[in-house]
Amino acid sequence: MDNYQQLNHYELSALRKLKAWQKEMLQSPGFFSRIGKNFQNRINRMIPEKVHNTITGIIKKMVETVLFTSELFKPECIQNKTLEWRENEVKKRNDYYRTTAAAEGGITGWTGFAGSLADFPALLAIKLKFLFDVASIYGYDTKQLSERIFLLHVFKLAFSSPQGQKETYHIIEQWAKNPETLPQDQSVIDWYQFQQEYRDYLDIAKLMQMIPVVGAAVGIVVNYKLMNKLSLTAIMCYRMRWLYAIDRHKESKNE
Repeated sequence: MDNYQQLNHYELSALRKLKAWQKEMLQSPGFFSRIGKNFQNRINRMIPEKVHNTITGIIKKMVETVLFTSELFKPECIQNKTLEWRENEVKKRNDYYRTTAAAEGGITGWTGFAGSLADFPALLAIKLKFLFDVASIYGYDTKQLSERIFLLHVFKLAFSSPQGQKETYHIIEQWAKNPETLPQDQSVIDWYQFQQEYRDYLDIAKLMQMIPVVGAAVGIVVNYKLMNKLSLTAIMCYRMRWLYAIDRHKESKNE
């Protein structure tokens, strides 16, 4: 902590929370997590393969469209702001997107199975749009392919299984420490793993959303919580980049 004596009160508090979160990311899956994963695998086997394939195709197509072809989700990056200002802005954006996602989950959940299928692409678009806004608020230019690949991994970390969490965290940490290693093409993306992790994370909750009428309440609560999870993960990942940028700046001054 001596290396960060120039940090203000907010930054020191943010640093402590980041350190605690990093330890959490590296923890091994607990007993109940392993049991939950086994139960989830059994449920997945009960769902027709056609449904799995449909969802997989939707996820892959939507992510590729938003990340690599759409010009709608590339806001201008914001410079010369404090960490506190940036994170307050992220929280405001989460309030907006969380309300949107909850309303969308309620509407699609009301109609049961058909609505729950529509919820997947709609919620995915909301989450990705939110991450583009987060990146720009922290001062990163999402017109660069490398930054879009980074935010995709932030997305993956938020919705990884405990088993995949460590792997994704280490990738993000490496890029945060050494920005020059950020990939410049899509070859680093394992689309099958990305889709499987995301689907597995959502399957149990979204199965309840397939029940007509009852699914509306489930959709509201689930989407609300999913946005909170994504917001926290994004803040910590970009906070980690902020921390390592300070380290690099100190090292360059000492050379």
